[in-house]
Amino acid sequence: MSLNHLFSPIHSRKLGVTRRQRDRRDLKEDENPEAKARRHKEMELNPLYKELLYTIVHKMGKPASAEVFTDSQLHQYIREAFTMTEAEHDSLMEKVQNTEPPVYCLMVTVKEAKEILGKDVSGEFFVALYNEEEKKSKVKTKPSKYVVKGTVSHERIYQTDIKKQTLNPIWNQTFVLDFEDMTRASFHLEMWDKDEEVSLSQKLEDIKTNFNSLRRMIKEAKKEKGTDDFLGNIVLKLQDLHCTEDNWYNLEPRTETYPNRGQCHLFLKFIHKARDGTLSAGRSAYTNYCGILQQFVEAYISKQQSSAPWKGALCGEAQTLLELYATQNDLSPFLQDLAKWVAYSKLYQTLEVDSSVLLQQLTSIEYHWHQQELPYQQKQELGDSLHGFLQYGLCLVSKYRDIFPPTPSATPKLHTLLRILVQICKTQAFQKQNPAHFELHEEVHDAIQKGTEVWFDMKRGLHQPMTKELTEIGSALSRLIAEVLEDIKHNKDIWNRVFVSAVQVDVFTVVYQKFDSLIAKEVKETLSKMEGQMELNLAKSLFPVYLSLQAIHKEKAFLQKRGLLELTNFHEGFRDALPYWLNQAFSTTQDRVVRAVQVDQLQPLQTGAVPIKHSSSAVDLVACIQPICQLWEQLSWPDPEEAFMLMVKLTEDVCKIVVNYCHLLKERVRVLSENSDHSSAINMLCVVVNDLEHLRSVLTRLPTQLNWEGLRVRTQSVIGQSQFENTLHSQLQQAKSILCKEIRSALDTLGKQLNTDIETLVRSMSTRRRIPSKSTEDAVAPLMLYLEQELHYMNENLVQENFNSLLTPLWQNSVKILYQVGNQHSQQEGFMVFCQRLLYTLQCLEQCFHAEGNGLPEKTLHSDEYKTLKAHLTHHSLTSHQLIEKFFKRKIAEQREFHGEKYGAVTLITSYRRSDQRLHIEVLNAVSLLPMDSNGLSDPFVRLCLEPYHIFPETEPRCTQYKSCDLNPLFDESFDFLVSLEQCQTPGACLLITVLDHDTLRPDDFEGEAFLALEDVPGVSGQTEEELCSQVDAASKQIRLPLMHPKPNEDGILKLLESRKGDREAQAFVKKRRQREKQSQEPAQQ
Repeated sequence: MSLNHLFSPIHSRKLGVTRRQRDRRDLKEDENPEAKARRHKEMELNPLYKELLYTIVHKMGKPASAEVFTDSQLHQYIREAFTMTEAEHDSLMEKVQNTEPPVYCLMVTVKEAKEILGKDVSGEFFVALYNEEEKKSKVKTKPSKYVVKGTVSHERIYQTDIKKQTLNPIWNQTFVLDFEDMTRASFHLEMWDKDEEVSLSQKLEDIKTNFNSLRRMIKEAKKEKGTDDFLGNIVLKLQDLHCTEDNWYNLEPRTETYPNRGQCHLFLKFIHKARDGTLSAGRSAYTNYCGILQQFVEAYISKQQSSAPWKGALCGEAQTLLELYATQNDLSPFLQDLAKWVAYSKLYQTLEVDSSVLLQQLTSIEYHWHQQELPYQQKQELGDSLHGFLQYGLCLVSKYRDIFPPTPSATPKLHTLLRILVQICKTQAFQKQNPAHFELHEEVHDAIQKGTEVWFDMKRGLHQPMTKELTEIGSALSRLIAEVLEDIKHNKDIWNRVFVSAVQVDVFTVVYQKFDSLIAKEVKETLSKMEGQMELNLAKSLFPVYLSLQAIHKEKAFLQKRGLLELTNFHEGFRDALPYWLNQAFSTTQDRVVRAVQVDQLQPLQTGAVPIKHSSSAVDLVACIQPICQLWEQLSWPDPEEAFMLMVKLTEDVCKIVVNYCHLLKERVRVLSENSDHSSAINMLCVVVNDLEHLRSVLTRLPTQLNWEGLRVRTQSVIGQSQFENTLHSQLQQAKSILCKEIRSALDTLGKQLNTDIETLVRSMSTRRRIPSKSTEDAVAPLMLYLEQELHYMNENLVQENFNSLLTPLWQNSVKILYQVGNQHSQQEGFMVFCQRLLYTLQCLEQCFHAEGNGLPEKTLHSDEYKTLKAHLTHHSLTSHQLIEKFFKRKIAEQREFHGEKYGAVTLITSYRRSDQRLHIEVLNAVSLLPMDSNGLSDPFVRLCLEPYHIFPETEPRCTQYKSCDLNPLFDESFDFLVSLEQCQTPGACLLITVLDHDTLRPDDFEGEAFLALEDVPGVSGQTEEELCSQVDAASKQIRLPLMHPKPNEDGILKLLESRKGDREAQAFVKKRRQREKQSQEPAQQ
């Protein structure tokens, strides 16, 4: 039966014109299976079985397999392969034994020789070959020098052509030698150098040109005229040979004179002649070989337990029998490979045969096609087989979805099948036998298209609506398009790689374009039925349809060839359903939020190492809002202006849900707080604040989640920037403002009690006693313990954002309280101690609120109010001595910055000798002094005093002589002060130079004063210890100091010292400085 009748006629348009369809056998339609099997065995299997028995009985040579099988093993194998009973086997065996035996033959092909030992210069060679059977005589005969002559009849000797003038002759001549008994027969081959008569002059010429052959010439002169030279022989016992031999054989010499005689290449094969033709009813050996091969393969596959496809392997017995049968019947390798192709291609249609097996046979056929000519009948059969398999393969390609599913095990099979189809079209056999124009690429393209259409019609039939209701019709369409989407993805991700690599067909593009037209038509027909009848349930049934179409439409980005697609504006058919989808999403989300708040107990979701401080409703709300954001992504509405309006609606819905959640949460707090204690109410309030903060963070991420920036770019041609900002951002900002307001309200409630308690504890630290009753640490301890407890509680119950939001106003209020307390009762006794406590409290509060970087950042802590408070408390916490030192530091700085000689100047030479701790001062002169007397002159003198007094308590002031009536007096007087280096290096230590006008009857008038820092005196500082040790006295330094007048009522230090009524030293210092201010000519501060 021809393979063409097994194939679908789907591709008969082009393929049908190239081959003539072969007739089918008439089979009885009503024949029962048993009778059919019995007839098949009688007509098909028995003849093949007898051929195999005949092959075993008359086998010759050794098989190529390393494993040797006995006749009984081979009989047992064919019995199992052909499912013969013992009686059937014996009956057929008896028939075979009664047939005529074949003529045993050895077919010899003499191919070529190489490295032949030349006997003469001409080098003309031929080969004589024959079979010889050993006689049964026991007498050993002496081997003759010339075996051919006189021992074997001329009819049994075969001779090749003579090859002249070469030592590497090539013949490629085939001879068939008969023999009777293989065990006694041997094959003989002799190679000769043909000797021809040559003239004497020619031989003399050879001698002149080749003296090396002189010896041989003399030897030849002794020979008879016309005698050939023996070159070597090959003797092979037939029983030692394989069924086929293809080897180089060494030529053996008669003597050891020249042992290396060269080699000869022979191809040997045992064949039958006159084989009994009645065994298989006159069928050709090729036809029998095909049947035997197919039967062996089927038997092998049926015997295997694995479900894996057959990869071309056969057992040793089958290989041996096939080799024996092919050899005995002289089947060429081409015919054997052709038989394998025909058999395997038939089996491929019914059994699991690996495609690589067929590909291998195609490669072999293509090789043999160029080497050997096939008989006409086999050419026709090969053409029919290739043509038929191509049809069958294209039929499989059209059904690739079902036959080769997208699995790792199936797709390689599809790839190999496509490679086989490509190889078939490339073979010379197909092109010669099928001359009609054939394009595999187009045929595969058409097969995919038709197969896709058939698949779609089949799926549409499976998903027909059960009723005529519109919702059921929509659901059926949704199921159909979902399957189409899945198929498109499989084609893109899996099958496309296979088709492109094998046949360069972009199956994804082919399938997508076909589905585009089919689906567009189906959707259009379905939506036309629903026109004007849209309602909620119908819109719900259409939403999955829209999503699937959207997903299909997105896949177009992977098309290799892009054109106008029918699904481009598919969204237009769903405009009526869009409002229902939006309202459904909003109402569903709103209901879920209400239920989430109703069951919320306002307790943190999780405590421990990784706490979750908001409640369940906050998590549920985020989960509820997420589908609205997903709806935007799912819709991906292509029209820019409509997409903007859609975004406005979605944003508005989200904001409504958030605001409504705030109201629901406040009501839930009120309900749960009615029967709760104060701590539980505070805890619930903390959870509410956390929920609102969590929701605010969700709203902050909303523009990113909804990709507002991408929408702005899309709509910039139709929607202005200001309209975009005013519409969307204003909606979001309004909702966030409501959340922030509610958060601040809750935080204010939490912080109100804390602020009251902090103020009470701070005020409790004040005391009117000069000597405090307890230490500063003990006084601050109650406040810090309270804050530690409260802040720890808030930190555990508030998320970090809210905790920081609570800390910031709490810190600001604490600073405010400290400032208020620090400015009260500043004139009371013990205010310095109180300020010291407040300063220490401020430092502790700063550490507490900073919490080693886990609390408020330093930038927030160090506000302007904080800096002002710290400076105020630091200033008021100083002792009187520290204030006086600070006063003189300020005066020294003022002196350094003072320029001009408005009140005159004084010139000094200063130095300090460390050797005897002596401060040396030389007052040289004063210039440009103010006239203090009525005569317009003055009687000036200079007074030197080391300040502050508490550093130099034992040092007396020194004065120069006064100079009468002189505004530029020259003093030139020296003074020494015995003071230690440590005293001179004390911060604020200075030399106060006061210039006075001497009056006899009234107090001296004030001319001006100057302040010289002792650290500026040579020898006090500015030199290393080594430099100071290397020289006893430092060099003196002359300095000119302008005189200054103090500004009345400007210095805050004096005011603070003045407030310390109980400190006599402070009061004396202030009195002295106030007197100077009275004498000053500087205007008073307003």
